[in-house]
Amino acid sequence: MEALVKKILAVLANESFERTANVAAHANLWLYMTEWYNYSLARASSLLFLWGGISHVLPTFGAFLSDTYFGRYNVIAVASVLSVMGFGLLWLTAVVEPLRPEICHLVIKDRCSHGTLVQLGVLFLSFVLMSLGAGGIRAISIAFGADQIDRPENPNNKRTTQSFLNLYYASVGVAIGVAVTLLAWVQEEFDWGWGFGIPVVLMLISTVFFFVGSPLYIKKEPKKSLLTGFAKVISSYSKKRYLYLPANVSDGWYLCNKDAEYVEPTERLRFLNKACIIIDPAKDLNLDGSAKDPWSLCTVQQVEEFKALIKVIPIWSSCIMMSMASTQHTFPIRQAKSMDRDITSKFQFPAASFIVFTVITMTTWVCTYDRLIVPFIAKYTKNKHGIPVMGQMGIGLVFTCMATAVAAWVESIRRERAIREGLANKNAIVHMSAMWLIPQYCLLGLAEGFNSIAQINFYYSQFPKSMSSIGVSLHQLEVAVGNLLGSALVEIVDRATKTGGRTSWLSDMINKAHYDYYYWLLSGIGVLNVFYFLACSAAYGPADKDDEEETHRLY
Repeated sequence: MEALVKKILAVLANESFERTANVAAHANLWLYMTEWYNYSLARASSLLFLWGGISHVLPTFGAFLSDTYFGRYNVIAVASVLSVMGFGLLWLTAVVEPLRPEICHLVIKDRCSHGTLVQLGVLFLSFVLMSLGAGGIRAISIAFGADQIDRPENPNNKRTTQSFLNLYYASVGVAIGVAVTLLAWVQEEFDWGWGFGIPVVLMLISTVFFFVGSPLYIKKEPKKSLLTGFAKVISSYSKKRYLYLPANVSDGWYLCNKDAEYVEPTERLRFLNKACIIIDPAKDLNLDGSAKDPWSLCTVQQVEEFKALIKVIPIWSSCIMMSMASTQHTFPIRQAKSMDRDITSKFQFPAASFIVFTVITMTTWVCTYDRLIVPFIAKYTKNKHGIPVMGQMGIGLVFTCMATAVAAWVESIRRERAIREGLANKNAIVHMSAMWLIPQYCLLGLAEGFNSIAQINFYYSQFPKSMSSIGVSLHQLEVAVGNLLGSALVEIVDRATKTGGRTSWLSDMINKAHYDYYYWLLSGIGVLNVFYFLACSAAYGPADKDDEEETHRLY
């Protein structure tokens, strides 16, 4: 028992310290890039969106490499070292002056030098290494931790696994809370050497904790990846796309594994059934009944897994808008820095720390909903989730629209007040409390609490048991696409609104810019997205099932 506790603590410490370091480094990075690398706010935001997108895409590849080739332990070990190197390089740019360009004092930052090829190379190499590290740790640590406690013969195995998951998410929540409060305050009150130095130390501690537990870990060997199976289905179908299917599924002859969940293909997306149909047993099968060429003949199980993935793609795509809205941290932080943040005469609330209200709201709602509201609502809805998962996802999207609309309203008030105070051409403090920003952060917390968790529950309930790990990967991929689209939207809006010598909506001169228009644009896109979600959910049909006891397995 003592060895098990040590293993779990080592895994949780690795993930928690990595997440704290990453969020802390990211919290005020836009300010670092605008002040020390002479980027405009819009360009810095676009680059950070791009970095965030890459950081959320890489976990999918990290999971693929660990499951198929190298094993979870090896990938986490390498990723931890890469993270330390990335954070170390970022810290060096803050403490070694020749690694930074000269500070430019021009109002229009686009006319300034952002640094030499070497200076920018070091900065962006640190981003790449941190992304690679995050990709190898976040995708795998939860599954690696579950490996340590998985005992199928234990009658309390499910409860133990669920307890680990609760502890895992609690530790991540605490890590993010520390990053956006204490460490964000250090970055504002002290210099960047301290602000980036502490994440380096945290990542070193994370890596040490992980390696200290090495002798105790259960290290499972890599196995076949679902991604490889999907590729085989596509390959097999492409080779048989001109084949005619029998009128009834039962009339075909299909390749099926002995202990598979599916013994014959379903009627949904039936054109893909061509991938698993046997044309000539003598040519297609080995003596043991397996396929001679698995890239030309798939099993029924592989085909049904691929169908399940294809079917949820429209629902998945309708949730990207929430990720776009929830990652718009740069502009609210810029607003906060232009407002009154005084708590006492000696303490200012850090501008980057307002996101803690999103974390607190989401955590509070999830705990309250699960423990108090679900038992009450379930009596009337006859659904063990209380509100059906599709309904929760839709409510989350509505809250996203409300959050961006409130953000637009607050910004319009702030801008009008700044102009009345004669600050139209100055980036000075407006006599308006930054606490006005709290409602939009709380609404985003409710959006996350409804939509994100419901999404993962939705994926788990709709996928075969063999695909239980795909839910987390899909959610990570959705956040990645949201970041990439957010980057593209910022670039488009910035370029389109500053043509003809006009002031960009996203100008560094916040009181001449129109962040409120940008938020209204996000709200409009969000409303259209709600209708798109309704259409997708109507086409999908009922999503809730009663037999979901295994839906929380993440490994």
